[in-house]
Amino acid sequence: MNVPEDRRYTDQHEWALQTVGAVRIGITDYAQDALGDVVFVDVLVEPGDEVEADQIIAEVESTKSVAEIYAPFEGRVAAVNSRLADAPETVNTDPYDEGWFLAIEPTDPAAYEALLEADDVDAIWILSPNDTRLGVMQALHAARKDGRSKVFAVACEKPLARTVAEAREMVRLAEDAGLNHGYLENQVFCTPVLRGKEIIWRRAASTTGRPYLARAAEEHSGPHEPWFWQGERQGGGVLSDMMCHSIEVARHLLTAPGAPRHSLRVKAVNGTVANLKWTRPAYADELRSRFGAEVDYRNRPSEDFARGTIELEDEDGEALIIESTTSWAYVGAGLRIQLELLGPEYSMEFNSLATGLKVFMSRAVSGAEGEDLIEKQNAEQGLMPVLEDEAGVYGYTDENRHMVECFRKGETPIETFHDGLAVVEMLMGLYMSAELGRTIRFPEPELEDYVPVVARPR
Repeated sequence: MNVPEDRRYTDQHEWALQTVGAVRIGITDYAQDALGDVVFVDVLVEPGDEVEADQIIAEVESTKSVAEIYAPFEGRVAAVNSRLADAPETVNTDPYDEGWFLAIEPTDPAAYEALLEADDVDAIWILSPNDTRLGVMQALHAARKDGRSKVFAVACEKPLARTVAEAREMVRLAEDAGLNHGYLENQVFCTPVLRGKEIIWRRAASTTGRPYLARAAEEHSGPHEPWFWQGERQGGGVLSDMMCHSIEVARHLLTAPGAPRHSLRVKAVNGTVANLKWTRPAYADELRSRFGAEVDYRNRPSEDFARGTIELEDEDGEALIIESTTSWAYVGAGLRIQLELLGPEYSMEFNSLATGLKVFMSRAVSGAEGEDLIEKQNAEQGLMPVLEDEAGVYGYTDENRHMVECFRKGETPIETFHDGLAVVEMLMGLYMSAELGRTIRFPEPELEDYVPVVARPR
């Protein structure tokens, strides 16, 4: 039987996998084989529902019997796999991937304490929703200071925090606990970024001068988990969720190889936010139907489009520019990342949808919706791009390998919590600029306690 090592298992043959934002729940290969052909799946809870440990959360009917699925811990339902209603056989054919049942956000960050105190855990990856990350870091800090934890390193998913004050506290807690720390910005590790930057700086910048303009855009049709859409929980909308990628990969491309990221000084930022698609009544109702009443874009929307311009200065006082655009209102083949780097006599460009491999499927080809070709895939027919190594191209493989190797050797990663703090400062500057309708000059003391409009308490 297939038993993946990247998740935990219960004695009832269920599995739990930590993903970005929540823990996915499913059944094992052994369980689906024992059930036989699955003909019906009934998930008994909806996004936003609170569940107790050992509560029945789903029922699975097969040609042999009916089985009940239990919640392994207390939490809030983040998402339900709606595909199983039309394709219950997915539980048999792909129990560890497409056959997941639902995702649950653990209620209390202290639930991680047993993990923090385990003798065989050296490092923690914080991948939970944005509004829980500081609590997780506080629990880790307390366990380290009390001598209850042997963990010596921590990595945190982007963005580091929802505000500058939260991000600064994340840095303080990590360093006060003596932890090596890494900031998980995957686009810095994208294979085209790694290769493109190396070529530009070695061959072009060395002979004609450093690059001075970086453009970065990331667009898709919207997040899968409800908390991303909730401004107060996420800390904003698409600007917080996706522009954190764009401005940091752009800053990375503009930074000379071997130089610290802070060798570039932010001088000013100018931002614009808008609601283009998801506040339209039909789409707002679609979100409510998909995620529950807590995602209310008729009355409590977050921005689905953002634009930012960041002015920087290098060590020699030369002007540099970052232009960034992000959107949850893009409908194409799937997630689109576009990067450009321009200098005096050269340029570099990358488009994640301009893949070498493409497949065409006619109207006669049908099947359940999926993302087996590309992330945020929007169609199952027509000419479709395929990323042969999605995790590698997007940078996740090298990102995690780099963090593990740095932690193992006691070295400082190329992206640390300090970089995460710098990103949050730029994001908050862009939000403030959009709110006030003017350019924000750095340093800006009021950014320390600034909260974006869409993230303020109701």
